[in-house]
Amino acid sequence: MKLYKEKLLSDVQLKRLGEHQYSCSSCSILDKFLQPYWNWLVLKVPLWLAPNLITTVGLILNIVTALILVWYSPNAKDGAPRWACALCGIGLFAYQSLDAIDGKQARRTGTANPLGELFDHGCDSISTVFVALSACIAVQLGNHPGWMFFQCFCAITLFYCAHWQTYVSGTLRFGRVDVTEAQITIMVILAISAIFGPEIWATKFFSNKFHLWYFIPLSTIVCCSVALYQSLIIIFTGGVGKNGSTVAGTSVLSPVIPFSMILVPAFIIYQKSTEQVYENHPALYILAFGLVAAKITNRLVVAHMTKSEMDYTDLSLIGPSMLFLNQYFNTFITEYYVLWLCLVWVSFDLLRYCYQICTEICDYLHIELFRIPYPAGSHTKKPSVSSISMEKNGTNVKNTKIRNKKK
Repeated sequence: MKLYKEKLLSDVQLKRLGEHQYSCSSCSILDKFLQPYWNWLVLKVPLWLAPNLITTVGLILNIVTALILVWYSPNAKDGAPRWACALCGIGLFAYQSLDAIDGKQARRTGTANPLGELFDHGCDSISTVFVALSACIAVQLGNHPGWMFFQCFCAITLFYCAHWQTYVSGTLRFGRVDVTEAQITIMVILAISAIFGPEIWATKFFSNKFHLWYFIPLSTIVCCSVALYQSLIIIFTGGVGKNGSTVAGTSVLSPVIPFSMILVPAFIIYQKSTEQVYENHPALYILAFGLVAAKITNRLVVAHMTKSEMDYTDLSLIGPSMLFLNQYFNTFITEYYVLWLCLVWVSFDLLRYCYQICTEICDYLHIELFRIPYPAGSHTKKPSVSSISMEKNGTNVKNTKIRNKKK
């Protein structure tokens, strides 16, 4: 069943996707310590379990546990129950674990393909929004809306920049302090809130001039500045296309346009709202704009894998446009209701896009999304622990290129 009148991917794009080479490099501090656990975990997974299903289960756990926090503290000001913080931390740990072994499972079963890479990054783009939001709720950062806006959109921006530089250089790079370190840090934050209660972050030091929660934005500023600087260096100097252009031969600055169409309106609407729609409903606001960013990021990943130009406009931008136009006409409709309408639309549009893209790729590669089309154990040789010991998400963490061929 198609949800769009026309195909999203042309025959040329599908052919390029089938020839895509996944290139990844990593120097993460914590990955090497977690590899033994991930290697042990993947060997406990039955060979008939599809890699994409593993990722999906992890994402569902992550989203559901984060939404429990949102339910108890939609304004990010009220203290969420300690058990909810603990549950959210467990959900994040489950997602991290399952997300780390999906690629390993694909190689164990001989089912590695371009769709697995796209599916993995797509789930990560959605998870980033919920993880950042849950951390802010656990710290009651809604009492400081400006910092909450910074924290959430900083995480979203860094994730987009990681794939922006991949679109330019052709290689996905993980720094010494990257996704794994950020996830572990947020697990620690959730654990502290679960043990001592969210109010612990209001503790004052140094003659009541310094609050405990100050450590979070300060560390974010430092880490994000370094990560952003490294990404920008690659973006401006690492182009592999003609004359230093992207893998698609387009300008290295082209991806900034669609993302700025999310970030700039998000800030303007937040500042100009007469009903303080963001301050009163930060969780809804972050989810609405965050899911638009997830859609745009997915399109950037597709553009990279198909070596094609990225369109500047997107249907998901209709959601933020509703809020913007409503403000322009002096809040003709209550902003809270428009925000809900925006969230419903962008959620539907994201799911529709993901479904259509996955369907088209599955049809082209003759595979199924959530099922391995044959008994993997009877057709593939079970690899040893050593053969996957240095792999994360199906790649060698130092430098690996995997050629995915049409089946």
